[in-house]
Amino acid sequence: MYPGTFDPLTRGHEELIHRCARLFGQVLVSIAASPGKAPLFTLDERVALAREVLKDVPGVSVTGYDGLSVEFAHKHDMPVIIRGLRAVSDFELEFQLATMNRRLNDRVETVFLTPTEQFTFVSSTLVREIAEFGGDVSQFVHPHVAEALKLKFA
Repeated sequence: MYPGTFDPLTRGHEELIHRCARLFGQVLVSIAASPGKAPLFTLDERVALAREVLKDVPGVSVTGYDGLSVEFAHKHDMPVIIRGLRAVSDFELEFQLATMNRRLNDRVETVFLTPTEQFTFVSSTLVREIAEFGGDVSQFVHPHVAEALKLKFA
């Protein structure tokens, strides 16, 4: 399971998903509702965008969910949660989450992957900000995502 808000899905996310599919044979991209984060795209929009972007990746499926990631993983018999680490600054929070998840359910493991160097600086937050001010995000997101961002900020 690769959980996240994916608001929006970036090329960095895509790259990790491709690698997860190679490593594990299949991966469920689990898009969190995350209402506390006030996402730009609705959950249904984020799921639809991810399905479109990832439709040709073998072994990848996409779903939305609400609640704790570790509970969702356990309920759906997914023994591994994948988390991406772009920088050392990501590690502290991710380490806390992984430790808490293990306390909540020790049958679900967290595995950290780092993106390739070309994506270490790409974040959904930065992509949204660039798009909001009319910047070109085409190198950071799939064309369908770039178009959806243009429509949101039109």
